[in-house]
Amino acid sequence: MKKLPLLFLAVAAASCSYAQKNPAAVKYAQYISVDDAKKHLTILASDAFEGRETGKPGADKAAKYIAGEFKKLGLQAPVKGSYFLDVPLTENAFKISNFTAGGQTFTNGKDFYSVTPAPAKTINANEIVFVGYGISDEKYDDLKGIDITGKVVLVINEGEPTKAGVSLLTGTATKSQWSISRGKRTQFLQSKNPALILSTSSLIAGNIQRFGSSIMAPRLTIKADQAAPVNTKPVIVSITADMANQLLKNTGKTYTQLKAEIDSTSAPKTQTIKTDINVSYATENKDVKAVDVLGFLPGSDPKLKNEVLVISAHYDHIGIEPEGQGKNGDRINNGADDDGSGTTGVLEIARAFTMAKKAGKGPKRSILFLGNVGEEKGLLGSEYYSDHPVFPLANTITDLNIDMIGRVDPAHKDNPNYCYLIGSDKLSTTLHKISEQANATYTNLTIDYKYNDPNDPERIYYRSDHYNFAKHNIPIIFYFNGVHEDYHGVDDEVEKIDFPMLVKRAQLVYYTAWELANRAERPVVDVKNDMPADK
Repeated sequence: MKKLPLLFLAVAAASCSYAQKNPAAVKYAQYISVDDAKKHLTILASDAFEGRETGKPGADKAAKYIAGEFKKLGLQAPVKGSYFLDVPLTENAFKISNFTAGGQTFTNGKDFYSVTPAPAKTINANEIVFVGYGISDEKYDDLKGIDITGKVVLVINEGEPTKAGVSLLTGTATKSQWSISRGKRTQFLQSKNPALILSTSSLIAGNIQRFGSSIMAPRLTIKADQAAPVNTKPVIVSITADMANQLLKNTGKTYTQLKAEIDSTSAPKTQTIKTDINVSYATENKDVKAVDVLGFLPGSDPKLKNEVLVISAHYDHIGIEPEGQGKNGDRINNGADDDGSGTTGVLEIARAFTMAKKAGKGPKRSILFLGNVGEEKGLLGSEYYSDHPVFPLANTITDLNIDMIGRVDPAHKDNPNYCYLIGSDKLSTTLHKISEQANATYTNLTIDYKYNDPNDPERIYYRSDHYNFAKHNIPIIFYFNGVHEDYHGVDDEVEKIDFPMLVKRAQLVYYTAWELANRAERPVVDVKNDMPADK
């Protein structure tokens, strides 16, 4: 091969890079602008929207605002002429109305909490069985020879028997699955059919202090097409160490002392404590109004328009803090970044594509712009859509999901020109290549794949709406700026948004979408997902 002068090579490389850019894509990307993004987000994250909590007036206002913007852009209303897809939800409020033991009354949200929905029941007993760590293993067994059927049991729900830093179960410093696997010991105890499980650890008091009454907030679930089976498992009540000490008073020892004795002797301290206990609880249910917001841009190619690209973000947030909580008198969680920024990104990308369509440069494939409700309550809106799709999932080629693109996390404070990408390579090599090429050609962001690791302890892959597409084998990309100090706090405000970075990240989504919507072939699903099954 003939050697070329270095200057010629540099010029050729630059020309090649420029030639790869699609002039039309670049032209309409300019409609994703700082001024327009600021206009949308200032409205969506205003106090008037009350933190956009699912089922509350603020979320309804946000849904109507998004639908109004879709209509202005000329997007079609694809749900039988409506922009709204009803998401039938039920609010399940589990309440413990009475908890007394040993003549002392304990308070929900101060001494204990529980989120296990269950039918109404009153439990009266005259003893509590302390079962130590609640572990049953060939090397150590708290329940050996013990029948806890119908009993009230108290368990240490953290750690395992350890002496001088060595686990009795593993014989090493490495903890066993009884410590590592979430819920293992309480699920084991539930299988033994006690009347009630009182679970204590050093973390409970901190959880109550940190999360306040929200830890007992009603849970939302999708209303089943058929009546859901009644939960017959024993209820688990998380109690503070101080409350555990009160219940253990008749042993003459504290929770910490009993734990230390088990560790030092490597032997169970299971015992029955004589004390009167009375607990009454019930679950109250009511229907909740919620909607996903859908705007549809039909494709221009007769052969490809039945294939649909989804661009999604959740518009809900976590609402208003209870009286007496919040910060400096501010109780509204405005959610400017989470996920006002993503919702704004969807509106801006929709604007760019609709302007292209009006100029005769519209996408060959159809695009569904999807505002999901209930993400903060458990990905509910996207779950409902993926189970009741307006457009067949078989025709859905990819979901590009945006959740927080307006801030900078501590790891990138010195380099804000970045974006976390999650999931691009989990199902499709094609999608990953398209994503990488779009960034290299147009936006030149530093792409961070930290949360794409199957061993990611934060489990970010499972924590936004893309997951409900991925579980149906639809390729996805999740765009994310990482967790910052104001995550789920009242200080997640518009003033802290980096609008030039919000725009640049949104443009990465747009350029990726442009290629997906116009290329000859849809992304091939050719990868076995290496992410572990959701727990």
